[in-house]
Amino acid sequence: MARKKSSMQIYHVMLRGINKQQIFLDPEDNRYFIGLLKRYKVQCGYEIYAYCLMGNHVHLLIREGDGTSTGDIFRHIGSAFVYWYNIKYERSGHLFQDRFRSE
Repeated sequence: MARKKSSMQIYHVMLRGINKQQIFLDPEDNRYFIGLLKRYKVQCGYEIYAYCLMGNHVHLLIREGDGTSTGDIFRHIGSAFVYWYNIKYERSGHLFQDRFRSE
């Protein structure tokens, strides 16, 4: 199903660990994820109004940049974080449940 587009391009986005598992196990995990938000903010041109990193999920309030969709943004962030996380914790496979949710 296609996502409903906001006329203001502002979205509340949620990512949750697969099977509701913890995704932020130590402070380094939080720092790395926040670093990715900053890196891709420059690359994709979005604005972050608020974020909350919980143990097993993330909430973000963002405004899409011109020419970059929320899907593109979270493909970059999700892929980079999962790649790093899987190496760090010597695991493989998915980390996030389904694709991100947005309202």
